Amino acid sequence: MAGEHEEAEKMRDDVPSTIARSDDKAVRTYKKTLESAEDSYGDGERAHRAAYASLKHTHEKVGDHWEPKDEAGPSDEQAEKSTPQSRSDDDTAGGVDAKAKKSHLVDVAKKLDIDDPDGKNKDELVKEIEKANDRETARARKT
Repeated sequence: MAGEHEEAEKMRDDVPSTIARSDDKAVRTYKKTLESAEDSYGDGERAHRAAYASLKHTHEKVGDHWEPKDEAGPSDEQAEKSTPQSRSDDDTAGGVDAKAKKSHLVDVAKKLDIDDPDGKNKDELVKEIEKANDRETARARKT
């Protein structure tokens, strides 16, 4: 485990800040997928999309960082699509695990101090969590 932690620490400077603030597995997942995708697609948007897609199967964005998901799998409808279809401009949930149960989304919303999460439906929770995540990320980048 110590070797994996040291490996992740070396990668933190080379990943987006939200991932750098996340656990070691998130850092390794993103960076290793990015390196593999760059070998296949070159350095660019497609490689970064592949790395985020891989990360979104194992982690969800909560505030200014990524946390492991209870169950691995696609986080939203866009993430379920195959590669040619996934290149569309359809909206994603921005790392929010939109496929999670409402009870989980309520718990995440409470962590993020979202008002009355119990009174919101799943779609409203996903949108509110996404907004809160964006605010927390912007705040973290200022410091």
